[in-house]
Amino acid sequence: MGSLGSDNIAELETNGSAFPLNPLEPEEFRRQGHLVIDFLADYYQNIHKYPVRSQVEPGYLKKILPESAPNQPESIETILSDITDHIILGITHWQSPNYFAYFPSSGSTAGFLGEMLSTGFNAVCFNWMSSPAATELEMIVTDWLGKLLALPEKFLFSGGGGGVLQGTTCEAILCTLTAARDRVLNKIGKDQISRLVVYGSDQTHCALQKAAQIAGIHPANFRAVTTFKSDMFGLNPEELQKVVSADVAAGLVPLYLCPTVGTTSSTAVDQLPGLCSVAAEHGMWVHVDAAYAGSACICPEFRHYIDGVEGATSFSFNAHKWFFTNLDCCCLWVQEPQALVNALSTNPEYLRNKATESQKVVDYKDWQIALSRRFRAMKLWMVMRSYGVANLRNFLRGHVRMAKLFEGLVSSDKRFEIVVPRNFAMVCFWLNPKKDRTGSGLDRVNELNRRLLEEVNSSGRMYMTHAVIGGEYVIRFAVGATLTEEKHVRCAWKAVREHAEALLGEHKRLQ
Repeated sequence: MGSLGSDNIAELETNGSAFPLNPLEPEEFRRQGHLVIDFLADYYQNIHKYPVRSQVEPGYLKKILPESAPNQPESIETILSDITDHIILGITHWQSPNYFAYFPSSGSTAGFLGEMLSTGFNAVCFNWMSSPAATELEMIVTDWLGKLLALPEKFLFSGGGGGVLQGTTCEAILCTLTAARDRVLNKIGKDQISRLVVYGSDQTHCALQKAAQIAGIHPANFRAVTTFKSDMFGLNPEELQKVVSADVAAGLVPLYLCPTVGTTSSTAVDQLPGLCSVAAEHGMWVHVDAAYAGSACICPEFRHYIDGVEGATSFSFNAHKWFFTNLDCCCLWVQEPQALVNALSTNPEYLRNKATESQKVVDYKDWQIALSRRFRAMKLWMVMRSYGVANLRNFLRGHVRMAKLFEGLVSSDKRFEIVVPRNFAMVCFWLNPKKDRTGSGLDRVNELNRRLLEEVNSSGRMYMTHAVIGGEYVIRFAVGATLTEEKHVRCAWKAVREHAEALLGEHKRLQ
């Protein structure tokens, strides 16, 4: 790897002929593109050989790479060689068949190629005029997907609502919270923002609190309503009603509720019908966050998890999690697109055009935080067309079957316990041979599981993450990587048992 070093601009000019004639010269692009595709195909073919969680130490790359950029061009072969030798070491391999951490980022050939096409066109799709196909395809695929989810007609363009592809759930929540905020403040006065209250549960993703901070909600007016094991850690409408009633009595204004279908900690499902009823009593915006589990709801047998969504104002899920559409692609539907437009639109002279002024087109810049946006619809369209609904459903069902397999293996060993019921394709379990659950006993079990998880992950054989639910440190086993097969699940369980036996043997020797 070269660097700028002591070279000067004169040298650059003298050797200028070394540069390609044009950074987008078609034949050189073709040659390099083939090399990169082959490189990635080999990567996927061999990905199971890499430690799943990166084993490098902080700062490792700075010790390897030059301190400054190269003055002269370097070949794609040299760059790919350095990626093999240096970069792959520092990657946690989310596409590994032995990846069971966080939630999946299930890529696919179609998603990758759709991303290539989007990147290749490199269109900046802020309004209809800037790229009509990008806007209209996005409208079509969000309606397609909304119909697959059996969303109420009012969420579709055909019913007066509409869908938009955001980057992440964080953006979807921030956009809808901003729209809710402005809708209420336009009624009660801009100076009343300190009275607005946002509600989630103690299991709701931290994206909600972050969005509330950005939107100017007073930190004291963020509510994380307590959930209970008796409700499988789903938000109970009665608990919400208590908190909301107390806020109203104190002169505050309930603004926004974010129920979750498939929480990060345990895939708990909040009680949508009752929660929407409570919100309706107080005029709240209800945004349903189904970031992980929404994908599964295209399967008829899982659709009931979003029953009650007809009472919501907006709904989102991440196609880049468990819908085989490479990062990033968050699908958001709203009943009232104008609420987003009112809160997020700007119309400078340099963006004025006849199409916008005709009011016959959608300008997606007014549905999101940023002005610029990518052609995300291309990859979602590619995924849905390349695999078809039947196969997409079967991919999802396959992951659920593998999670059930792992659940059964855990349940067959009396030293382990399933901590919360499995809803989708994630199993929450822990090692608890003495069934301790209180006081110092619970502390010991929590520490035992913390050590077990770190031992497993440090081995590189697989990767899982944890959550603390009701004070219990649980290990999360999330099936969803595209390359995962039953053999990988069985090997994962074998690894867990082996490390557990080693830890328990160590504890016995120390006693």
